[in-house]
Amino acid sequence: MSVTTVPIHPIKKGSLTKIWLAVFLVVAAALLLAYTGTQKVVVNGASNEQFLAANADEDGVETTASGLQYKVIRPGEGASPTATDTALVKYEGRLRDGTIFDANEQTPMPVGGVVPGFSEALQLMQKGGEYRIWIPSELAYGEASPGPELPANSLLIFDVTLLDFISAAQMQELQRQMQAEGAPGLPGQ
Repeated sequence: MSVTTVPIHPIKKGSLTKIWLAVFLVVAAALLLAYTGTQKVVVNGASNEQFLAANADEDGVETTASGLQYKVIRPGEGASPTATDTALVKYEGRLRDGTIFDANEQTPMPVGGVVPGFSEALQLMQKGGEYRIWIPSELAYGEASPGPELPANSLLIFDVTLLDFISAAQMQELQRQMQAEGAPGLPGQ
């Protein structure tokens, strides 16, 4: 019986380097995909605390002592409103999954008469400023659900533009003027 030999051709110069480079690139791509996938799990499947911890590392995100997070999209100018002022705002409120639960193009609201996290954020802003804010549930509605669109313990995400604000004294003066003019719909009319 004879053995037939099959000659093995020598490997071309540089081929081994190319193989190791390809292996390195495949491993690097796998690590990148794993990291990206982990970040999506943190965003979508993590607890509110884990989400906020990951969000705090994003560029431009600031965290206050209370735990409110905000990012300045466009800075405003001038003074900031106080808790007794009335602000005119444009906003869109979303849950972590992207569901929009409330939006308004232009609405007045008492700065101190909204959830604590929203009030704190308004007091950081200046007229014309646009912020994205992340309100932890304990600075929003907590375990109480104000309605079916907001589950209990929801982290709220808002895009807010501070259009204008007026002081409590200015607001009282406007109300007096409206009453004196007999504005329709006011009590006593």
